[in-house]
Amino acid sequence: MRFSFDSPEYNSHYTMPRRPTHLPADAHSASNSPSAAKPATQPILPPSPDIPTALLGQLSPSQFMRRYWQKKPLLIRQAIPDIEAPLSRDELFELADQDDVEARLITHFRNKWQLEHGPFAPDELPSIKQRAWTLLVQGVDLHDDRARALLDRFRFVPDARLDDLMISYATDGGGVGPHFDSYDVFLLQVKGKRRWRISAQKDLTLQPGLPLKVLQHFEHDEEWVLEPGDMLYLPPHIAHDGIAEGECMTCSIGFRAPSESELTAQFLYHLAERGEATGKAGALYRDPRQAAVERPAELPAALVERVGAMLAKVRWNEQDIASFLGTYLSEPKPSVVFDPPQRPLNEARFIGVASKSGLRLDRKTNLLYERRFFFVNGEEITWDGAKKWLFDLANLRSMSAKRFVTLSHDSAVTSLLHEWYRAGWIQVGELA
Repeated sequence: MRFSFDSPEYNSHYTMPRRPTHLPADAHSASNSPSAAKPATQPILPPSPDIPTALLGQLSPSQFMRRYWQKKPLLIRQAIPDIEAPLSRDELFELADQDDVEARLITHFRNKWQLEHGPFAPDELPSIKQRAWTLLVQGVDLHDDRARALLDRFRFVPDARLDDLMISYATDGGGVGPHFDSYDVFLLQVKGKRRWRISAQKDLTLQPGLPLKVLQHFEHDEEWVLEPGDMLYLPPHIAHDGIAEGECMTCSIGFRAPSESELTAQFLYHLAERGEATGKAGALYRDPRQAAVERPAELPAALVERVGAMLAKVRWNEQDIASFLGTYLSEPKPSVVFDPPQRPLNEARFIGVASKSGLRLDRKTNLLYERRFFFVNGEEITWDGAKKWLFDLANLRSMSAKRFVTLSHDSAVTSLLHEWYRAGWIQVGELA
């Protein structure tokens, strides 16, 4: 998870987790569908890299990634025409009252910034008639299929980088002040209007003593008012300020941006946990020649030397790196809890139902792969049999009934899928 466009914390990106509307299926129809907020009736196919789409201003995803991704901002008018918010205002407020949902309230009353963390009971939010307040609800895609379907439109970026969909609700004048983020973000207006001002300024000094990361000096270069369906893409470190003009809602599609130190620490932990750092995971530090000391608080030079020699033996290869990234990046956020079926079908019944209605990944499930291994919700899987069906399930996030029938004769396949079903990682049947 990352803190999105209204990110209030001084650390502008979240530490990557260690564990736990009918939308058209093709790029042509996806770019012009007016029904983005309706309950999804089928999973969303990844956008075709080389087909122009209104979502990206009639650029193809390949063109967008080459020209704009992590390079420069892009304003897209009517990226999704006639869009509606995935959740209504009341639904969003209800979600913000749940214990497993990250919600934040930012107010700017009497020219003073304040930040509160949820959950928020209905009577704990300001009146919608009160000006200058914002409710941020993170990870809405984990709780609602409509939000997940909207997030899936952006899978032209690898799933390993795609983070979550946040919804910002604001009353007139609401915002979080000029700031910058350390990750890429798409800002999609889904209700009302918001005025955006952006700047490529180099001075990113923050105002001291505030609960939000507000820039001390902000001088905008460009300014637009976004209406429902309009979208703004911003690469990292572009200063921006969004202010609601009347009641409005904005969807923020953000991307993971781990730091080098974070990846290094987690990778070394991954190696040590698996006992693969030196091949002698059980070996203990020994110092049989340690002499008696007169200054017990002094760090022994021999200790430093010996530990240095131990660390110098740490070795890894490309497969170790792939294994680490697959397990680390597929691991659900700490707040994620899967809901197993209350009355799970036995394997034979599961096969019968999936043969008629297919199956799909749960909206919370992360399934990644590389050449030899698969990674599901932080677990690594070695699969020696035919793997194409797993590739397709990961990329499409669903499996048709027809496809399942062709695999149902393989007990290893049905046993694995039934295990995932019992864990709540996959669902049988179409989306409701």
